[in-house]
Amino acid sequence: MGYRETLKHPVIARLSLIQLISYFGTWFSQVAIFSMLVAYGADAITIAFTAAMAMLPAVVLAPMIGVIIDRIDFKKLMFTLLLIEIAMTLSFLLVNSLDYVWLLMILIFIRSAAASLLFSAEMALFPKIVQDEMLKNTNEIHSIIWSFTYAFGMAIGGVVTYYLGYHTAFIIDAFLYTLALFILLGLKLTHERTIHTDSNWKMFTDGFHYILSKQKILHLILLHAAIGLTSFDALITLLADFQYKELIAVPLAIGLMNATRAVGLMIGPFIIGKVIHKKNLHYFFLLQGLSIILWSQLQEHYYLGLMGLFITGFFITTLWSYTYLLIQEETEAQYMGRVISYNDMFFMLSNVTTALFIGYASKAGISLEIITLCLGVGFILVAVYYVWFKKQYLHDI
Repeated sequence: MGYRETLKHPVIARLSLIQLISYFGTWFSQVAIFSMLVAYGADAITIAFTAAMAMLPAVVLAPMIGVIIDRIDFKKLMFTLLLIEIAMTLSFLLVNSLDYVWLLMILIFIRSAAASLLFSAEMALFPKIVQDEMLKNTNEIHSIIWSFTYAFGMAIGGVVTYYLGYHTAFIIDAFLYTLALFILLGLKLTHERTIHTDSNWKMFTDGFHYILSKQKILHLILLHAAIGLTSFDALITLLADFQYKELIAVPLAIGLMNATRAVGLMIGPFIIGKVIHKKNLHYFFLLQGLSIILWSQLQEHYYLGLMGLFITGFFITTLWSYTYLLIQEETEAQYMGRVISYNDMFFMLSNVTTALFIGYASKAGISLEIITLCLGVGFILVAVYYVWFKKQYLHDI
C-alpha cells in the first residue's frame, strides 16, 4: 500500500491537509521570532531559552495532556486548540523590544502547549482508525508534511520577514491557522470512542503504572527521544549570527539553512522508508550521527554547511516516524493517549536539553563545531543502545 492509497482515507486526508496548513504557519513565524530576537540584540542564552520554551510544554504538561486526550472528543479538542494558537500568534505583535522577551516566552509556551496537545491527540487517534502498513504510511505522511512545511515555511518565512517584517509574518501565520480551523469543521469521525469513567487522578496513575510495567515500551520511548538531539534551532540561529551575517542577512540565512535541511527531511522517507526495519535500525542511527559529524566539519563555510545540513536531514524523518510506529504497535488502545503524551514528554525533554546545551556550551566558549560534533557522537551511542535493546527484547528477528 502506497501513500496515495493511504490518503484516500477521508479522515487521514483531511487531517493531513490541516497539518499541511498549520505546520506551514508554525515554521513560517518561527523565522520571524528568531530573527526578531537577533535584531533586538538577544544573547545566546536568551535564544536558547526561547527555543526551549517551544518544547517545554510537552515536558511539564505530559500527565495532563494524556488524560485530556483519552477523555475529550478529538474534534472539539482540536477546534479549541486551533483557536488558542490563533490568539497567541496575534499576541506576538505586542512584543516590540527585548524588554518584552518574558511575554514572548509566555506566548510561545501557551501556543506550543496547544500545538503539543494537538499533535499528541492526532498521533493517539491514528492507531484507532488505521493499522499495520496503513498506520506506517500515515506516520510517514505526517513526517513528510512536517518536513515539507519546515522547508518551505522556513524559506518563505525568511523572505517575508526580511522584506515585510516580523508583524506581517505573524498576521499571515494567524490567517493560516484560521484556514485550518474552517477545514476542521468538515471532519467526520466514525471510530468507536473509549469512554473513561475513572477520575483524572486514577487515569493518570494507571497510565504511569502501565508504562513502568512495560519495559519494552519505555526503552522505545527513550530511543524515540534520541531524535531530539537534532533540535538545531538554537544552533542554526547562532551560526547565522556568529558566522554568516557578514555574508547573508540573518533572516535569509536562518530560512535557507532550515529549508535546506528540510529538503533532506522530505526526500529521505521515500528512499529510507522502503528499507528500514527492526533488524537494521541501528545502522540508520549510526548514519545520522556520522552525517552530523560531517556537518560539523563543513559549517565554517556557508555553502558547504548547507550541503552538510541536507545530509543531516536525510535520516531524521524516517527515524522519527519508525520509532513512533514501534511505540504505537506495542501500546494497548485504552492507554494510547497517555503513552503518546509521555513519549512526547521525553522527546521534548530531549529537545529542551539539546537547546540548552547548545546555548550554555556556546556561552562557555565552546565552538559551534565542537558542539555539533558532540550531538553526532550522541547518535553513535544511541546506535549501540539499540543493538543492546534488540538482543534483549527482539528475540524473534
